[in-house]
Amino acid sequence: MPYRWTTEPNAQVQEMHLWPHNSLPQKGMAAFVLATFTLILIPALPLLGTVVLWGLLPFVLGAVWAMYYALRRNRRARQIIEVLTVDPDETHLTRTDANGQVQEWDCNRYWTQVTKYDDEGPVPNYITLKGKGREVEIGAFLSEEERIALYDDLLRALRC
Repeated sequence: MPYRWTTEPNAQVQEMHLWPHNSLPQKGMAAFVLATFTLILIPALPLLGTVVLWGLLPFVLGAVWAMYYALRRNRRARQIIEVLTVDPDETHLTRTDANGQVQEWDCNRYWTQVTKYDDEGPVPNYITLKGKGREVEIGAFLSEEERIALYDDLLRALRC
């Protein structure tokens, strides 16, 4: 599950960290790029020693570089973290985007409302926190089942 409570469920101050899935680690990405390069070159083996290989090589390298660039860009775009802190008096949400921009929201804990939009949001089971005249999303990058579990966890944390 790409979210985790970092404190005990019955502690005075509870803190939850949320992040997007990261199923391809750095070593796995390097292995994938190397395997792709190797598999692309297998059909080029009969061309060794010919001029055709030199004409084909820039396109092969361009394709491998484009795939590497796309994987790196995707990895950087997933460097989002949301931290929800619930203490006896206040609820505080901090979201750090991939570009380093920090967005913060806070509200009195007793006025914080957790809302789940089954079909009305941009994704199914869209979850928001409401308070102080603002409504902010939380965990929009999670899967549908994870958002349902998150909703239940948030209700338990804010009702204690």
